[in-house]
Amino acid sequence: MAVVDADAERFLQKKVDLEIDKMFRALVKLKGSDLHLKVGRPPIVRVNGDLRPLTRGPIDDEEMVRICFPMLSERNRKIFNETGGADFAYQVEVDGENWRFRVNLLTQLGHVGMVARRVNRNIPNFEGLHLPPGMVELCKYHQGMVLLAGVTGSGKSTTIASMLNWVNANYRKHILTLEDPIEFVFTEDKCLINQREIGMDVVDFQIGMKHAVREDPDIMLVGEMRDEETFMTAIHAAETGHLVFGTIHASSAPSTIGRILDLFPQSMHASLRSAIAMNMKAIVAQKLLPSIKEGVGRVPTVEIMTFNSIVRKLILEEKDEKLADAIRMCEKEGMQDFTMSLKHLVDTDLIDRATAFEVAPNVDALKMALKGINVAQPGIL
Repeated sequence: MAVVDADAERFLQKKVDLEIDKMFRALVKLKGSDLHLKVGRPPIVRVNGDLRPLTRGPIDDEEMVRICFPMLSERNRKIFNETGGADFAYQVEVDGENWRFRVNLLTQLGHVGMVARRVNRNIPNFEGLHLPPGMVELCKYHQGMVLLAGVTGSGKSTTIASMLNWVNANYRKHILTLEDPIEFVFTEDKCLINQREIGMDVVDFQIGMKHAVREDPDIMLVGEMRDEETFMTAIHAAETGHLVFGTIHASSAPSTIGRILDLFPQSMHASLRSAIAMNMKAIVAQKLLPSIKEGVGRVPTVEIMTFNSIVRKLILEEKDEKLADAIRMCEKEGMQDFTMSLKHLVDTDLIDRATAFEVAPNVDALKMALKGINVAQPGIL
């Protein structure tokens, strides 16, 4: 029988509402994505990308502590006291349905604050997320690593959940996730799915990965690549025959290579480039943009870099500055850069031209693409 600590059991069996629950319910009813609490300001929700205050007075220090601290388990209270912040999942019933939230409790300028992200109850498919059709091909690998890159709030977790759910609907495999905290709870279809939350189901990520190799997974979700140990453990899992999904904070697919290398000392970069070239299958970078289509809140602009022979060669030869050219040259292989993605979003009336030009990495290239002019790419090898 599994041992569940008192705090975990209280979370799982929570019947009595906490004071903060009414704010989470307001977020759900407003169809917002995030809830921000800051001392001296009223609660603020993000709806379709815009921040809007709720119609009530500002929160003071006493109220902030009173409403936020009851959400903390003993473990997370200890983490918060030691580090000044804590990440955890929280659940609230709204009109008879359970909603999950990814919560970050923080301190800033000596005050407690909170930011919570609403997790969609249903995992949308690629069409519902307006992702490019080529994303399906990234779900068909049997081994290697697929990384989702982007800033916080760019939809990386939702995209990975959609990809894993596609696998769940189409293959008979074992999916194992290690998350801190768990966001999307999957319903098994064809796959066997085990989801382990750091702190509740396993002490830490390293022990979870040690257990994972004995748990016969075909596919693993290892969460965010935030340090040297996490990435090395994940790349080792990819080397030993697993398909590994993860996320990383980077602004584009090509720049992700440098972001990974930054986690390690210079002396390891040559061996890392070899490991990345041999085991990485694809890097997908995305940003969320406000949509002009009725009923659609935000849509992702997506950059896809798959690891063909050209990309691998450039990485091994430390020619990262030429990766963007390789993406444009290999469009027929399913790759696309942000310019191609923005053009498609404009052409399909999902975003307006002003939004596209505001976020375009190369405004002139986008102008030419919208006119149907393809710019010849220079030699990259």
